[in-house]
Amino acid sequence: MGTVTELLAANLHEVFGNRDERSRRAAIERTYTEDVVFTDPEGEAVGWDALEAKARELLDKVPPSFAFTERGERYADSGTGALGWAFGPENAPVARGIDIITVRDGRIATLRTMFAAD
Repeated sequence: MGTVTELLAANLHEVFGNRDERSRRAAIERTYTEDVVFTDPEGEAVGWDALEAKARELLDKVPPSFAFTERGERYADSGTGALGWAFGPENAPVARGIDIITVRDGRIATLRTMFAAD
């Protein structure tokens, strides 16, 4: 797909921030390995279908005004990256966190999401 920083952006904006099911699925197949492992405080999801279900579930339960915004810089080395984010209405986020990825063969192989502790 691209560089680690491009993959970080695609994960946030083209997948988890994308409400269009068709283009979201295309982004999933382009951005992640087929055996991607996604871990968040709710548990672990493995594979494209499980990842798509997580994104759909998240977006289906929030109003259309909710969006992801990047917070800070994208951090990357040759195979790992991290990106802070906020989620909610513009200028009034209801959640903040960080995504940490590992990359294999140009695609995200693992994605760990952690939420800010307030």
